[in-house]
Amino acid sequence: MEGPDKGISPMEKAAREIAARLRESGHVAYLAGGCVRDIVRGETPKDFDIATDAKPEIVQKIFPRTYAVGAHFGVILVVENRFQFEVATFRSDDVYVDGRRPSAVHFSSPEEDAQRRDFTINGMFYDPVAEKVIDFVGGRADIEAKLVRAIGDAAQRFAEDRLRMLRAVRFATVLDYKIDDQTWEALVAKAVSINEISAERIREELVRIFLSPNRVRGWDLLDSSGLMRAILPEVDAMKGCAQPEQFHPEGDVFQHTRLMLQFLPEKVSVPLVFSVLLHDVAKPRTATVDETGRIRFNAHDRIGAEMTEEIMRRLRFSGAEIDAAVEMVRQHMVFKDVPKMRVAKLKRFMARPTFDDELELHRVDCEGSHGMLDNYEFLLRKRDEFANEPIIPPPLVRGDDLMALGLKPGPKFGEILEAVETRQLEGTLRTREEALKWVRREYSLGEGR
Repeated sequence: MEGPDKGISPMEKAAREIAARLRESGHVAYLAGGCVRDIVRGETPKDFDIATDAKPEIVQKIFPRTYAVGAHFGVILVVENRFQFEVATFRSDDVYVDGRRPSAVHFSSPEEDAQRRDFTINGMFYDPVAEKVIDFVGGRADIEAKLVRAIGDAAQRFAEDRLRMLRAVRFATVLDYKIDDQTWEALVAKAVSINEISAERIREELVRIFLSPNRVRGWDLLDSSGLMRAILPEVDAMKGCAQPEQFHPEGDVFQHTRLMLQFLPEKVSVPLVFSVLLHDVAKPRTATVDETGRIRFNAHDRIGAEMTEEIMRRLRFSGAEIDAAVEMVRQHMVFKDVPKMRVAKLKRFMARPTFDDELELHRVDCEGSHGMLDNYEFLLRKRDEFANEPIIPPPLVRGDDLMALGLKPGPKFGEILEAVETRQLEGTLRTREEALKWVRREYSLGEGR
């Protein structure tokens, strides 16, 4: 790592200033956790935590802007140069009673503090004055070996906080590391208990796993560990759900979904990646075989949309993310019909806010099955064709125009306005005058204004 004043971010500078001020007050102060892992790996840390032997009340006296977010656990939030930092007192933990938090903490030494942390790669400290990594747990060796290893007894670490099982998968996914054998055995043994922790914490780790470009590795680890079965039993149920071979030479619904993840671009939105995971979630429920022997999944898009909403609500996704993913699952079968659509219907379809992500969902759906991209390429051409003007232009006729023609507001209003918009989108009506003339003639209305 470079010296304290060379090429460091404003956030790191502020973190170093906090550590320096604690040192000036006679205390030990180190950078701790994930930021040290990033420093050792030669990456730029995204956030910084500070560990110190100063008790919480001392930290609050030293710094003017603090919040006691976890004073009981020795954690004080310090605001410095508009950045927020967790400043935690070195501690050891008593027994964990709820699979998340210790029943009590004891302020202790850096060595003891390191032993209570989750994985060796996250258990190191960094002395910003001596510019030195302090490693009591073998974190540097495990970074060198690209290994996620629990500190001490893995089963005990997972019993203390069940979320650590998902964190192990997330670090192995994002960093492309292997999970140490003993850590993996303990994870597999405890996977079924993951739902003892809150849905919000589970969702947060799932999102990090599936937003990673290495998301297929995350899928495989979730599957082989048993975490997938515990968290997303509806996805696990896709295994062995056969599909028509002429459309799906890749295999069952589970294999198809995994392949689609592989074809996604590196950067994806939350609704897109979860619509990929869940677009065929209703196939196991809707599978039938007709008299010719063909497998069918009638209404799997509609039922899948309902299941997607139920699953994402269970995992406490935001309303906006749920609405977008549900819409994408509901619409994913419509793409087979786009070449036959009238221009107005096609424009309305393409004007919806989820369309760009849906187009990507359609592409990977095709690439992960039969490989035919005709409709995808058709839509790309149409998108270019429609790009010179708003796909849904301002209306030629409004409600007040219809009232001026003697119509009273009611269901007929909507019908007429939609009929005008359809002809506007198809290019047969181009001006307000043409549109009003057409309305008067078509609906036998007076001249009005």
